[in-house]
Amino acid sequence: MKLSKGYLVVFEGIDGTGKSTQSRLLMEDLRARELPVQLLAEPTQGFWGQKIRKLLKEGRGYISPEEELSWFINDRREDVEKNIRPGLERNTILLLDRYYYSTAAYQGALGMDPLKICRDNENFAPKPDLVFLFMLSPEKSLERIRNSRDDISSFEKLEYLKSVSRIFESFEDPVIRKIDSDQPVEVVHDRLKRELDHLLAAKA
Repeated sequence: MKLSKGYLVVFEGIDGTGKSTQSRLLMEDLRARELPVQLLAEPTQGFWGQKIRKLLKEGRGYISPEEELSWFINDRREDVEKNIRPGLERNTILLLDRYYYSTAAYQGALGMDPLKICRDNENFAPKPDLVFLFMLSPEKSLERIRNSRDDISSFEKLEYLKSVSRIFESFEDPVIRKIDSDQPVEVVHDRLKRELDHLLAAKA
């Protein structure tokens, strides 16, 4: 099935909220329906993305918030150039696990202006057609993380995540759908399918 345009659908929220699981499930559903879809994630596997992943694993150390932000921006510029714009031009549904809302929330929790970060990113990064913002308490998110893997990144500290979560909650935009992810996986998945189907029908 061909689409008349491309769509950018973003999955946001702190780690442990289920966004990565849900993005994979939605990709599988769209493929089963023979719709053109591609699953992407940030940080990417590129040069800057690898630097960020090392930071997540080893801790911030001497890196300032400003330098850290520049790494995310550089990684996103590469992602926009190599993956996002080409995918949209191919009339593909792009499912993106994290985008500039995450950068705004995580860097905002370090004292930077989250709204300015969003505005600066929108100068070069396409605005999403739909954003699924997964809402779950930091306490439950950390519990899920501890139950699912051995290592916890330097970004996954309770007080820090509380600040990040508050910033996520403050975002208001017509494209944002706040998703209660403290529900069964199937219930969340059905909600996402309905929201995406509504978007595709509206733009058809």
